Amino acid sequence: MAEPRRGVRVGVDVGSVRVGVARSDADGILATPVTTVARDVAAEQAAGGDPDVGPVVAIVEELEALEVVVGLPRTLAGEDGPAAQAARRYAHVLASRVGDRPVRLVDERLTTVDAHRGLRDSGVPGRRHREVVDQAAAVLILQAALDAERAAGRPPGERVGSRRRKARTKDRDG
Repeated sequence: MAEPRRGVRVGVDVGSVRVGVARSDADGILATPVTTVARDVAAEQAAGGDPDVGPVVAIVEELEALEVVVGLPRTLAGEDGPAAQAARRYAHVLASRVGDRPVRLVDERLTTVDAHRGLRDSGVPGRRHREVVDQAAAVLILQAALDAERAAGRPPGERVGSRRRKARTKDRDG
């Protein structure tokens, strides 16, 4: 098995209203919550991008993160619905802004449901769930990715922008 990669990873849960952010320790063992970023969908549509990506990029840079893991909320049938398509768009914008750091998409089916359950079980009042559920979901996404990497010995999920274009082979000399 490959030697475990060292470095902080950042986990992102992309919601329609908020983006939850989590981080790992430098050994990639434990995920912890960082913050929740409010989304401005109207500004996003007007600007043709994701203006709320900026604060996430700042966190990635501040932590000198090794990579970013974005949750991909596929349907129970394993297909990309509207939420997964939105997460893919967000991940592509994020990848274009974090330099050479890899951005990976990992399956996150039902993490928000699990996050609500965990908050309820830990005694967090229901009215406070909205404030922290996205962070809790980001923790679950990142922790699952960390565990999968340790088990498989390779980075988890699907790398954003990993499809390489084929080199042109046309002979230009004639």
